[in-house]
Amino acid sequence: MALKKGNEVATIDVALVTIKPLNSTDELALTTSNKVEVTPSTETTDAVKNIVKGVLIAQKPAQVTLTGNAITLTDNVFNAELAKTLQGGTIMYWADAAHTGDPVATDAGYGVASYTPPVIGSSEKGDIFELNLYSAIYNAAGLITGYEKCTYPNCQGQPVAFGSEDNVFRVPVYTINSAPDRGEAPYEIHYVDALPTVS
Repeated sequence: MALKKGNEVATIDVALVTIKPLNSTDELALTTSNKVEVTPSTETTDAVKNIVKGVLIAQKPAQVTLTGNAITLTDNVFNAELAKTLQGGTIMYWADAAHTGDPVATDAGYGVASYTPPVIGSSEKGDIFELNLYSAIYNAAGLITGYEKCTYPNCQGQPVAFGSEDNVFRVPVYTINSAPDRGEAPYEIHYVDALPTVS
């Protein structure tokens, strides 16, 4: 029997994170994220053991069923569009460069004037979205040879809260649940030559 070396891919860094709501053609690029933790969400069925007079006769092992992934996304700036995607709410934008006019609901390119989350007791929730995590692939010469793109389906955010501290930039941490549909994989990995262009 011959031994065959597997295809080894050395990945590093959070090169880019994108959020693509299922009800939109737009995709939000997060270029300031520096950490993404993924923990499998599982349900365990207990083992069944047949023990007679202290002797194990037979056993059916425990079964672990994967139900999705819990994703913790760490960003280094506040992004109102991301907060709205995760929990809903309303964003208002400045209508002019001087920030003197009344804020409007459409982004005119002059920045966010305000963000208001859903009111307490509201049934409003954020969007269902696809999360794409890009990591850089390096070779032995220290050159980037491509990117790993890991896609998580049917993501939904949890409510967002923020704090502040003297002399410390806020680092928001967002909790996201990904739950694949029946017959759908919990994630997919693709290898691409370049990152998508961010406008």
